[in-house]
Amino acid sequence: MQPSSRYLIGIDLGTTNSAVAYIDTREVARGGGPTIHIFQVPQLVAEGEVRAASTLPSFLYFAGEHEIGASGLRLPWQENASPVVGILAREQGALVPGRQVSSAKSWLCHDSVDRTARILPWGADRPDFACSPVEASTRYLAHIRDAWNYTFAPEGSDDDESRFEQQEIALTVPASFDEEARELTVQAARDAGIKNLTLLEEPLSAFYAWIVAHRSSLKRRLKDGDLVLICDVGGGTTDFSLIRVRIIEGDMRFERTAIGEHLLLGGDNVDLALARLVEDKLGNSRLTLRQRNALARQCCAAKERLLTDLEIERVP
Repeated sequence: MQPSSRYLIGIDLGTTNSAVAYIDTREVARGGGPTIHIFQVPQLVAEGEVRAASTLPSFLYFAGEHEIGASGLRLPWQENASPVVGILAREQGALVPGRQVSSAKSWLCHDSVDRTARILPWGADRPDFACSPVEASTRYLAHIRDAWNYTFAPEGSDDDESRFEQQEIALTVPASFDEEARELTVQAARDAGIKNLTLLEEPLSAFYAWIVAHRSSLKRRLKDGDLVLICDVGGGTTDFSLIRVRIIEGDMRFERTAIGEHLLLGGDNVDLALARLVEDKLGNSRLTLRQRNALARQCCAAKERLLTDLEIERVP
């Protein structure tokens, strides 16, 4: 079946970071293999500084009137990007937590609250500095939309075929999301202008990627009746899925047989635990909230460096 759009886009709307990958179907039509590209998302990284990054931190920050000047919140496609999304929102919110929205995705599956009410951030400084989990998710997706259009279909180019709204988009969700959480995710996507949407469970997307990476040896690795346990440890959540392998008339098929409960446990908790360990080693020095947040960010950077560079055994 031929795709109906120029690009096929996959969005990982994460608890702490969001990422975008895409395939250009024109490259495939010219006879090349499907090359997966990572979209570098333009965003504010500091006051008045815009830079593209491979991920968009899933943070929202409501800047005060006299905190950051309008020019400091200017994006190439928007004069005043308030509330701000991304790296600046993450960094500024660490200094003023009462104005920062984080972990909106986790609240989407919290059935004890009204997920469409303006409850975030919890204990907001002001009522107008608040939004719902659905609205926060919409703003992350809207930023991705605007950044995509600025990059691939800038204003005045008349390249409607490349506009974000015209593409087929797969959006990942935890396997443990209930029906309402999935519907709210769809609502957030629709509010951000996504028309051609497919929801894809995160552990399954990881499994599909593994299948592609090992397709030449798949029949040797997997046998009929095998069970595959997928452990998806994200920034703020951990997800489990159990897949059974079926081989029918020589064709390998996969059947999801079980999913785990939604666990609000992930890499963020590792960062906090490392920061607490380091703080304890400092002796009697009690850190301020700002210092503790800075320490957690440093622990996160050290952890990621150790996990990505196998040649390094210690980080100073």
